[in-house]
Amino acid sequence: MFLFRLVYNTLFAPVFLFFLPAMLWKVWRRPGYKKTYAERFGIFDAEQKKRLNAMGTPRTWIHAVSVGETQLALSMIKRWLEINPNQHIVLSTTTTTGQDIARKGAIPQVTVIFMPLDFYVFIRRAFQLILPTRLVIFETEIWPELIYQARNRGVKILLANGRMSDKSSRGYRRFAWIFAPMLKCMNALCVQSDADAQRYQNVCGTLRPIVTGNMKFDQRPPEAKGEMLTREKLWSDTAEKVIMAASTHPGEEAFILRVFERLKKEFPTLKLLLVPRHAERGNEIESLLQKTQMRYVRRSVKADTPTTPIDVLLADTTGEMLKLMPLTDMVIMGKSLAGQNEGHNLIEPALLAKPILTGRVLKNFRYVLTALQAENAVITVDTEDELYNKTLELLNHPERGVELGKRAQNVIARNEGATTRTLEELEKLV
Repeated sequence: MFLFRLVYNTLFAPVFLFFLPAMLWKVWRRPGYKKTYAERFGIFDAEQKKRLNAMGTPRTWIHAVSVGETQLALSMIKRWLEINPNQHIVLSTTTTTGQDIARKGAIPQVTVIFMPLDFYVFIRRAFQLILPTRLVIFETEIWPELIYQARNRGVKILLANGRMSDKSSRGYRRFAWIFAPMLKCMNALCVQSDADAQRYQNVCGTLRPIVTGNMKFDQRPPEAKGEMLTREKLWSDTAEKVIMAASTHPGEEAFILRVFERLKKEFPTLKLLLVPRHAERGNEIESLLQKTQMRYVRRSVKADTPTTPIDVLLADTTGEMLKLMPLTDMVIMGKSLAGQNEGHNLIEPALLAKPILTGRVLKNFRYVLTALQAENAVITVDTEDELYNKTLELLNHPERGVELGKRAQNVIARNEGATTRTLEELEKLV
């Protein structure tokens, strides 16, 4: 273990310096909160140090990565404070968009920081300031230096909402001599499904993961904050039917736009709300829109009501998808079409009783997809023709979409409880 950490930290420095320019370029392009980004390098300003020093004890450090995990972490924290309000929590995120969500959802008992890069000096500085007694890591953030320093300091470690895909499982097993010792440092592994538990156990046989369920089933529709969005505000003309393409990735926008152009011939007032997973891809997607006959507006450029009729609203903004989703009639979930097959969270539209269309293979959300398919509560497609035909059917028979959405909502309700079960395991780590 000592030898591995020595090699890991020795190699970290040159690798870090090599990738630093690209990393800073990506941060510059990506939206979100960046003021305290120096914390990624273990540099905390005087205000943050003062805030951390003033925190009560015992302290729990909760780490999420980006927007999705941060929203889960905030939901878990709120639930925990309802049960046990005497908590002192530090919430860290990796991305600027996750940081923005964490700060917008600020809770008085929670101090928000950037997660330092996994280098000995950076991580040590964070532990010296936070002084946690418990560390909660969300989903897949298994970093060697973070885990080993926590273990050596006597910090109890819990993996929350853990998941492991088939592809990841093969990599973990191949390098079990690295991952098995790290996983054994954890005091509780709370995983989403029996399949995830088996994959973790295959990496290190003595491990006994706890199947708590998927915490995403415990999500709630977002609370309305600030100015209420309406269809009238988003569109300058009649928007009788609105399709949302949510969390799209490269290749999917062109795929969906071709289908949408065909649908417009049948439904001239049809609208498309296009929400890319990464807002910084706005220019790239605009170039696709310019090649079509579609009238469009970028929400990042013009957030007010368009002055002329448009067909497509490109929502290249951060943290707005769940505010926009209630204004739609159906949702096409991204990272599942045009060669993409890892998938995105189907639970969000299901919570709002929206009919969902997605690809047939969702490697990272197979458990959720299977649960919805078992109740005929989701539509899966593969080709453009299939997406066109299934969408056209929902447009021609809206009552079928209503029924599909209700079934999806009921599936979510029956799978709730993972957050409570995870908190029960966390409370044991004293």
